[in-house]
Amino acid sequence: MQPKDIARNTAEVVQNYLTFKAVQLVIAQLAETNPQESIWLREYSSGGKLRDAETYIQEIMSEPRGKELAMRIMTVRADIAEKILEFLPEIVTAGIEKSNLVHRRYLLERLTQTSSEASSQNASEAESETEND
Repeated sequence: MQPKDIARNTAEVVQNYLTFKAVQLVIAQLAETNPQESIWLREYSSGGKLRDAETYIQEIMSEPRGKELAMRIMTVRADIAEKILEFLPEIVTAGIEKSNLVHRRYLLERLTQTSSEASSQNASEAESETEND
């Protein structure tokens, strides 16, 4: 897979996630101002419909009460994206570096323990052979 393809796929995942978060935020806002609409949107959005953000937006727009909600979701999604995308590359890079460090440290500890256990076992065997001679 080429870096450009990976970037495209990553962007799609981020877009889907931002749509999911936007829907959650709109549901929370509606719960305070229009509980019935909040319930409808929560029920409409359940069942995995949010896995594909663009299909979700198209489908909700075809609902009688969905056009206004779709516009609101798109506005909130754009706002969230504007606020977070500036920091995202740095956060992802730092997170990967930290995670890799933790995993490498764990692996090194396991390898060291295994090596020292094997060395100890070999030393014990050598001592017992020397004592038996």
